[in-house]
Amino acid sequence: MPDDSNLVLKDAPLQAESPPIVLASRSVARRSLLESAGVRVTCRATDVDEHAIRHHARTHGLDADQTALELARAKARAVGGNGGAVVIGADQMLSCQGQWFDKPATVAQARAHLRALRGQAHMLHTAVVLVHEGCEIWRHVARPVLHMRAFSDSFLDSYLAAERDEILSCVGCYRLEGPGIQLFSRIEGDYAAILGLPLLALLGALRARHIILQ
Repeated sequence: MPDDSNLVLKDAPLQAESPPIVLASRSVARRSLLESAGVRVTCRATDVDEHAIRHHARTHGLDADQTALELARAKARAVGGNGGAVVIGADQMLSCQGQWFDKPATVAQARAHLRALRGQAHMLHTAVVLVHEGCEIWRHVARPVLHMRAFSDSFLDSYLAAERDEILSCVGCYRLEGPGIQLFSRIEGDYAAILGLPLLALLGALRARHIILQ
């Protein structure tokens, strides 16, 4: 009989039974990143006024990092922490040569954003916070840099026709896990952070608090 003493059972839990983890997001990419890493989460997003938060941040002189943190914090706190849950809040800001880019409202606006970003390097300010019982217990901002190639107008037309509404919920107007990868010549930094969640840093924070196994 083979010695299976060193085998890990496929369904063996990689996290503690308590507290539960809630992801304050509708993002399929963020949920997929966590679940692929073996983290059990419940998704429970609520609507927050992102425009008002960004406006308040600009008025009070906050930079892109701080604004992304404010957005992530607002989402986590809006969900709450019923049952002692630890809530993950995350959001992104995009900056290019001092200008902030928001999620496009229309395909026409997405076209304008991509034309402005074409041939430039931009930074994603990807913030994540942990909130437990209404208190923020950890925060982190990752800053990947993406170099967008000088693509042709015909490529842009075809790209927008293929993606359409898929990119209207994406700051930067691209899904790097999809056709959006073709917009770039080079990326620097954490790939997971580009998708919306600095995964290694987050896993380390959960591990340090004994929420997932050490």
